[in-house]
Amino acid sequence: MRALIQRVSEASVTVDGKRISEIGPGLLILCCAMQGDDEKVAEKLAERVSKLRIFKDEAGKMNRAVGDIGGACLVVSQFTLAADTSRGNRPGFSAAAPPEDGGRLYQHFARHLESLGPPVQTGEFGADMKVALLNDGPVTIWMDSADRP
Repeated sequence: MRALIQRVSEASVTVDGKRISEIGPGLLILCCAMQGDDEKVAEKLAERVSKLRIFKDEAGKMNRAVGDIGGACLVVSQFTLAADTSRGNRPGFSAAAPPEDGGRLYQHFARHLESLGPPVQTGEFGADMKVALLNDGPVTIWMDSADRP
């Protein structure tokens, strides 16, 4: 599973002109299930994200996790994180999990993340979403479950 994590002051998702979710300070997490991923992979990534210390402490150092600051998470599915651009200008997405697996693992990731403490809002899997955010920092972190055992 892959995730692009952004520390935000606020973020929201709109589908068909209606705002379906929004958060204040916290994390916007764009995530993509990859071929071969399972629930265990989704849970491990959620645990890593929940412990990611990218919020400032009293000394101004990035030393706090989202739960430490009372922040929330907005989890948005984004299969384009699986893009392979090695063969030209048109990206390929064959490394992404099939939609039925991707949707299930996306929801599992979001539910497991919420079970670890922070409130979680989600986008709508497979929808044409408009994502708005105010990046705080900016702080943007790339995580890939393949990078770690």
